[in-house]
Amino acid sequence: MRARFVPAILTAAGVTLVVAGLLTYTDAVDTPLRSSPSVTPVESSSASPGGSGPSPSAAPSATQAKRVATRVAIPALRIDLPVVRPPRDPKAYPWCNVAMFIQELGQPGQGRATYLYAHARAGMFLPILDASRRNDGRQMKGMLVEVWTSDDMLFLYEIVEVRRHQLDLGDAAAATTEELWLQTSEGPAGTPGKTQVIARPLSFDEAEHAAAHPRAKPVDCR
Repeated sequence: MRARFVPAILTAAGVTLVVAGLLTYTDAVDTPLRSSPSVTPVESSSASPGGSGPSPSAAPSATQAKRVATRVAIPALRIDLPVVRPPRDPKAYPWCNVAMFIQELGQPGQGRATYLYAHARAGMFLPILDASRRNDGRQMKGMLVEVWTSDDMLFLYEIVEVRRHQLDLGDAAAATTEELWLQTSEGPAGTPGKTQVIARPLSFDEAEHAAAHPRAKPVDCR
């Protein structure tokens, strides 16, 4: 199962996923990186080491089935972004000041890959790109990633792998266990390769409603 980013056409479990031009336009800009508010890691024994990760129940409730990611943070990289649904038009330029998710893949706690992406710009996922350029991103391994969801849950992940110059979504689409994937671009408009960060689940817990629902201000930054 392979898929190209431009256009990215991916078939997974009988579902055709079209992600046309996914982050092919991203560039890095020299503006100050905003500070992220402090985030308290969750404490939970719900995750199984080496297993598929946290899942609130064996049979997800209707609320869990509708769950979507609403916020992502990597405190060590000073990343803290609202997460929103992508534009309805699959050919639309990805928004700035937010991260987005691939709707056809999974969401936290659903036992599949959750795939979040954002521009490599200051205040967004630029720190991921910068860190990936040093020893192929080795310093990111072990960093914690926090993902809040629409049903007021907080999922904690640990980065275990960094992939540079990637051209497809195949492994994420084929995942049958809980995973978190983060993607950003590697250069100016038209640069084909992407940086992907893969994280394994550690735990989950309830979250404050306000923390799970940051005010998103997506900007058309073409």
